Amino acid sequence: MSNTTETPAETPETPAATPAVDPRLLVREEGFKGYLTEFKRKVRGGELGALPVVVGLAIIWAVFQSQDSHFLTAGNLSNIGYFLSATGMIAIGLVFVLLLGEIDLSVASVGGLSASVFAVLSVNHGVNPLLAILLAMATGAATGAVHGWFFAKIGVPAFVVTLAGNLFWNGLMLSLLGSTGSVNVKDAGFLHLLGQRAYFLDSDISGAYLLAVLAVAAMLGGSLLEQNRRRKAGVPFRPTSEIALRSGALAVVSFGAAYMLNQANGVPVALVVFLGALVVADFVLRRTSYGRQIFAVGGSIEAARRAGINVAFIRISIYAISGGFAALGGLLFLAQTYTSNLGGIGSANLLMMAIAAAVIGGTSLFGGRGSVWSALLGGLVLQSIQTGLDLLNMNTSVQYMITGAVLLAAVVIDSLSRKTQKAAGRG
Repeated sequence: MSNTTETPAETPETPAATPAVDPRLLVREEGFKGYLTEFKRKVRGGELGALPVVVGLAIIWAVFQSQDSHFLTAGNLSNIGYFLSATGMIAIGLVFVLLLGEIDLSVASVGGLSASVFAVLSVNHGVNPLLAILLAMATGAATGAVHGWFFAKIGVPAFVVTLAGNLFWNGLMLSLLGSTGSVNVKDAGFLHLLGQRAYFLDSDISGAYLLAVLAVAAMLGGSLLEQNRRRKAGVPFRPTSEIALRSGALAVVSFGAAYMLNQANGVPVALVVFLGALVVADFVLRRTSYGRQIFAVGGSIEAARRAGINVAFIRISIYAISGGFAALGGLLFLAQTYTSNLGGIGSANLLMMAIAAAVIGGTSLFGGRGSVWSALLGGLVLQSIQTGLDLLNMNTSVQYMITGAVLLAAVVIDSLSRKTQKAAGRG
């Protein structure tokens, strides 16, 4: 018997896993080639971002422009920007809720109730309009907090809580409005500022360009401050060339939009309010620890708890935020119609449009992924469809069918994107 031992057959060495490269380092080392490499990596990995909705919006505009040359005129684009503000404002609050992977079916009724509180107090009881606005906003935030409390503390599913809230607040709204079921308000004061005939700096063309300058300056200044902070901390930072490219792209869009709107009457004040709300909400989500906690809870509740995050507080506060934005949206809608009633502000149609705007804009229904800018992109898509069909004198039924198809397409893209990310190890 031989004492020699058999040597196992040599196996090929397993190649070492390729370490992940920070995109900022890639761009800094490879320049514009790095941008292209990073873009391809994201697309292959299912990280599509706002690309599908931007492409879809371009197609929608091209189709309607080919059917009616009036579609892309300054006046029509100004109308699109104005009328998307109410639905978009409600959609901002819904983005916060969707980031948790939940839903809020009460936003239309909360917005209607808040608008009714303002109308009844200011018209029927002669309350100072500013105080009436504050009470309307408090109403929205309080009702949202009530939904959040039942959801976070009692454990009632958010779907059930907000569906019950939708019915209850609609009933309370009708009770406040009285036997007529509506209250008419005047085109004056605060509501006039949010109305269709109110423009930033009273139609002075400098107003639109001033807003463009402020937008570019804010992005450039914020990016340079962040670059300096990250450089001092010794962590990867965006190169100056990237900051310049991003700021330049924003400048082209901002000044182009300002030029177009100035061909009409300028920038509607309601649109300025909506864009201001977007900036504030984006800062909260991306630049604060509270915003990071929202994404953490939406990504994994158990992991968030183990990290020491107060999940109940996050949930309650998110629904309060949703109610607050619903109140703002209700006031903007009231400024558009000058009538507070169930058929307008508190309607199911407004609810569906607000949810569709957030989802179509790119916020995931599955939680943990999205941006408040989804409210703007999704609102642009929906309002463009509605305005385009109105120009073509198409029936409302067609609008609903097209909106439903676009919403389904957005959810399908989101689902496929998540599957692709999981397959790529990024889910």
